[in-house]
Order: sequence, then structure tokens, then C-alpha cells
Amino acid sequence: MRVLDAGLLAHLKAGATTLARCWRITRSDGVVQGFTDHDRDLGFGGVVYRASTGLDATALQQTTGLSVDNAEATGALSDFSLTDTDIRAGRYDGAEVVIWLVNWNNPAERVMQFRGSLGEIRRAGGVFKAELRGLSEALNQPVGRAYHRDCSAVLGDSHCRFNPLSAGYFTEFTMAAADSAERFELPDGAGFEDGWFEGGRLLVLSGAAKGLSGMVRRDRFEAAIRRVELWQALAVTPTKGDRMRLEAGCDKRPETCRLKFHNFLNYRGFPNIPGEDWAMSYPVRSGQNNGGSLSQ
Repeated sequence: MRVLDAGLLAHLKAGATTLARCWRITRSDGVVQGFTDHDRDLGFGGVVYRASTGLDATALQQTTGLSVDNAEATGALSDFSLTDTDIRAGRYDGAEVVIWLVNWNNPAERVMQFRGSLGEIRRAGGVFKAELRGLSEALNQPVGRAYHRDCSAVLGDSHCRFNPLSAGYFTEFTMAAADSAERFELPDGAGFEDGWFEGGRLLVLSGAAKGLSGMVRRDRFEAAIRRVELWQALAVTPTKGDRMRLEAGCDKRPETCRLKFHNFLNYRGFPNIPGEDWAMSYPVRSGQNNGGSLSQ
């Protein structure tokens, strides 16, 4: 049950109100931004909520059950802190959103109307529309393990437990030229064999594309230059002088886990699990019906 501040409740009962809506957005890179639909800046909780940002929202649809709250944020890319580059770079994907109803004459009188995250973001003609997702959205996500031959862990996560920044498994370099957002060249990569970084990650450490990453599709060492190609181009093209990091890739096979990373104790796959053809099989005269191992 939502409890209103006594001062705000008295203000609402007065009839004539001085109310505004305030937004606090915490991006995936930790940047906190405040916006308000009032005509002047408001401040509370250590955050300044900027006016005249062109940010608005549709009516909030909230329920007392577990259904997902549904709303949409609409804004113009007019404020200096709301840029198309940051949206394309994914810095607002999954960002935490808190919406307050505030008495702008006394910001201490306020009530939280919504808490959730940003969902799908659409852009067109200098305007963006972002879906708001409530806290119950997480209950729609599947949980549990999948039983299949390849490893289900992500290299470096809590299940894998391998440190991808261990010596010999990563390299950092300065970008010499900006040819593409998906193809890069390392002037010195002879210390790693061909394909060492395939399936791994390229992370931008500085510049306008800082924080962006991509999965490595191809990794070859040719004519004293290491050429790396990503599966998908980065949303923002790095420029000359940007620092970047390459991390070793894993193809999820038990041989790779054991020989390349020496981490087989944490392997999360089931390489010897019987397939569907075995489940549908039956004894035949010419077969080996001795109950032995199915793995080769």
C-alpha cells in the first residue's frame, strides 16, 4: 500500500495544486540524470532535475497484481545530456527509471509513482520513444539451466570463474586509424596464435565509444598485423588514439575449456548427454546391445 506524505496529502486535498513530475534515470554506465516537466529546475535527494528538456510521458497504468506496469516516455533530442549518440550506443538500454510526483513549491512533499527500467527505444526525426518496464518485468524472464553439450556459462561469469584479464588472455592497444566500426588492426599481435580472440570480446576503453563492446567474428595475424572483425559494427565508431582491449574467446567446447583455459572443473556443459536419436532407438541384431558407454 502506498503511503502519501502528510504534507502532500494536505496539498492534494486543498484543490489548487502546484505539482510537477520528476524523472531520475541511472544509465548502464552509472551516469545519473534528472528531468522535470516543470518550467524551472528542481532539486532533491542530491539530484538536480532539469527543466525544458522536452521529456514527457503517457499516463501510467499500474496495478496491484504482478502484471507489468505499462507506460511510455517521449522526448525530443534537444537537451545537451540526451544525445542520439548515447541512445545508439545502448547507454540507456535497461537504465533504471524512478518517477516522482512533486510539489514544486516544496519538493520535500513528493511521492514515488513509478520505479522500473527503460525497455525498447525507438528513434525517428529527432524524437525518441522509450518503453517503461516495471519491477515485475523480471518475473517474465526464464531461469534455470539448459542441458546441452556445449557450456552454458559466459567466459568470466560467476559460473565460469575464469578471469579473462589473466596474463596471456588479453591485450590492450591504441587504435591507429578509424577504418570501420567492425574491422580493426593491431600493429603488434604476434604473441597470440591465429583465432585466439575469435568468440571473445573487444572493449573500447576511451573516447566517444568508451564502454561499447562487440563479439569477435574473425581473428587473423597477417603480414605483421593482426586483423580483427566483429560480428556487428559498434554503434559509435572509435577514432584514432582510442584505447581498446581484446579478450580471448571461448567456443564452449570441453577441449577448449581444458586445454586453452585450464578450467575444466568449472565446465557447465554436458558433452556426454545422449541425443534424441538414442532416446528413440531400440535393440537390433547387428548392433552392440551390451549396455556400454554411449560416448566415443
